[in-house]
Amino acid sequence: MASGTARTEPRRQWGADRRVRPLPPVSAPVSDTMITLGRLGIVVTIAAWAAYLVATIVTQLVNRGFQGMQFISETVGYVVIVSFLTLSSLLYLLARQGALYRTRAHRRVPRAVIDAAFGADQLPTMTALIPSYREEHRTIRTTLLSAALQEYPYLRVVLLLDDPPRPAPGEHADMLAAARALPGELMEWLAEPRERFGAALDRFETSGAGDTCGPEQIRGLADEFSWAANWLRERADAESVRDHVDTFFADQVLRALADDFGRTHEALWEAAAEGAALSRGRVQQLYRRLAWTFRAEITWFERKLYASLSHEANKAMNLNSYIGLMGRSFDPVKTKAGLVLAPAANTGSIVIPDADFLLTLDADSILLPEYCLRLVHLMMQPENHRLAVAQTPYSAFPGSSTRMERLAGATTDLQHIVHQGMSYHAATFWVGANAVIRKRALDDIVEIDYFGGHAIRRYVQDRTVIEDTESSLDLGIHGWWLLNYPERLSYSATPPDFGSLAIQRRRWANGGLLILPKMRQEARERAKRGEHGSAAQTMLRINYMASTCWSSIGLLFLLVYPFNSRLLSPLVVLAALPYFLAMSSDLRRCGYKRTDVLRIYGFNLILLPVNLAGVCKSLQQAVTGKKIPFARTPKVRNRTATPFLFAAAPWLLIGYSVWAFLRDFHDHNWGNAAFEGLNALAAAYAVAAFMGVGNSLVDIALGALERLYVTDAPKESQVVRRRRSSIVVEPAPPSWNEVLYRGAPATQNGAYLDGDGAFRILAAPPAAPPAHNRRASDRSVVKAQEQAEAEAAPERPEPAAGSR
Repeated sequence: MASGTARTEPRRQWGADRRVRPLPPVSAPVSDTMITLGRLGIVVTIAAWAAYLVATIVTQLVNRGFQGMQFISETVGYVVIVSFLTLSSLLYLLARQGALYRTRAHRRVPRAVIDAAFGADQLPTMTALIPSYREEHRTIRTTLLSAALQEYPYLRVVLLLDDPPRPAPGEHADMLAAARALPGELMEWLAEPRERFGAALDRFETSGAGDTCGPEQIRGLADEFSWAANWLRERADAESVRDHVDTFFADQVLRALADDFGRTHEALWEAAAEGAALSRGRVQQLYRRLAWTFRAEITWFERKLYASLSHEANKAMNLNSYIGLMGRSFDPVKTKAGLVLAPAANTGSIVIPDADFLLTLDADSILLPEYCLRLVHLMMQPENHRLAVAQTPYSAFPGSSTRMERLAGATTDLQHIVHQGMSYHAATFWVGANAVIRKRALDDIVEIDYFGGHAIRRYVQDRTVIEDTESSLDLGIHGWWLLNYPERLSYSATPPDFGSLAIQRRRWANGGLLILPKMRQEARERAKRGEHGSAAQTMLRINYMASTCWSSIGLLFLLVYPFNSRLLSPLVVLAALPYFLAMSSDLRRCGYKRTDVLRIYGFNLILLPVNLAGVCKSLQQAVTGKKIPFARTPKVRNRTATPFLFAAAPWLLIGYSVWAFLRDFHDHNWGNAAFEGLNALAAAYAVAAFMGVGNSLVDIALGALERLYVTDAPKESQVVRRRRSSIVVEPAPPSWNEVLYRGAPATQNGAYLDGDGAFRILAAPPAAPPAHNRRASDRSVVKAQEQAEAEAAPERPEPAAGSR
């Protein structure tokens, strides 16, 4: 286990995050002045846009007359672009205003009230699901512990390993072995306090004390809290701190929980010194709190060990595979197709307990200790019986060592404000990094397909790579609603370099357009139930799913097309001014600098090709009907190389902006020249500060070299013929046992079973991506190459994989 206090944090860059402590969980109520200024900003934006619209139409088209089709087209196009960009600004202000209202109205529920709510004999159960794909050991460890220390009555933490289960010896094999062993290590790590406080709770509940507890019993309880606080502080001091995330876990999870227990110890000791008496119920609640904090069960599960589960390469199906097994028991059965989970008539060797609530948590996220308790308490209120998902949109870890991570974290913290405001207007979307989900709601939206005779259950849709967004609409169609809890209780890692950030943001930009039509179905279903949403709710949801598309395309046209300078107006600047002023104010409230609003502008300029690539992927899927592969964000300590296009595009943008500036300056188009000069300076600063000039040039060179060299395909025993642009593979005849096991028709489509029972696909050329079964009745992806190893039957069942 981790020990020692040596720091190996990367060298801090100039301009890195200087914040030491995170923002408080509960924001301070905003002033009346801020509320008034927010309203004024909305009014000014609308008024300036309307004035510009009237002035442009009247001045350019009516007074000046129609001056040719080109000018009319430019005018209409420019007005449309400005209108859409202004709409995004207006919706940010609208969501921000809703967040301000919620901040002022929110009052934190006292801890004693929450403890009393969980004092009944029937307590809700929870299973925390943490999907993981080749994550670092320390990253998974902090996430698992932050989930396990949730002070929740009945909590089961499951690490859903999605690595290929039989990697070649080397780094990946070592990472998988460490991940499999980690739950057992953490259970041992928690063994001492779990046994101590479990025994203390049993002694108290069987002591037969009266209705009240006197000073002696209170002092005994205080001593238990003192022991827990000291134990947590010792573990925090023993943590290996290598970066700001490790510091956050040690300080905000272990030491914060220790301080909470320490203050409870002091309060109990003072009560005993004054001769006070506490009710037996309250003392029992405090004993239960100690026992619940350390008694979580931690285990792991690997879906790729079983041929009866989906092996599609995305986080949604990793979650779905486990959720579909909950509440049942199974016996592993070895077949020619691999190891399958056969439903057991009685109690099987693998038992997957059901739960009232699910916690989904990314493997690079950390929860504060009261996250689950407070969100489930909210969902248990009678008026919230149709609340399906409660979450606190994640914030960025403070103290990042790179400028890139700091500014990406600033945009993350701004999104926290936006999501809080969306809940004010009933426009909440599930953000998949962390959430508490009512299991009954997922049962309402499940879709069942069959593949190879096995039921494949989809609770979370995987049609797009933003599965949480589409599932939000599915829940709304079935009469459920979602809510962002107005506190900061969750934190997640931000990519530290531009290469990994580009992968993440391209995934985020992909899929919104495909999901947008489902809003009509949700609106029809809500209308049938007599529920009518507001215009603000509709526009905020459309903006959430489609603004990346129209903002990226609109900004691209403004950058590359030389619009007539007569279309420029101070009213356009006035319409955008409240947006930038509000954002600078929000950055200051989140612990950043007001001037970071200018850095974010340059940051968005170099992200423009990334967002456009995501939009193009959505259009590609809409045209072809083929799902876009899920691209996981790399979580490594070394820098991730930026793809050639994303590394070269910012330089092209800078070059074009400089050329356009010189052209407009020569032609005395001062407005266009100022705009182009601002873009050139902002993009140049962003390349130097966030990508790094040397790193971006290296990535461009590597990308160019990759396009010059073509590796020879490995030799295969099959005969491959090229016809036009397709590849036809002629497989060898199937053996007799393949024909008898799968049936003659199944062996004629290019699929066969090799000697160890692994399922192979011969319909794909060498070095190609895994082939897909396109039949309408079989929606699951049939894995080839390395994932075929996952379907080979192991010699014996893995008892730790989901067994209790």
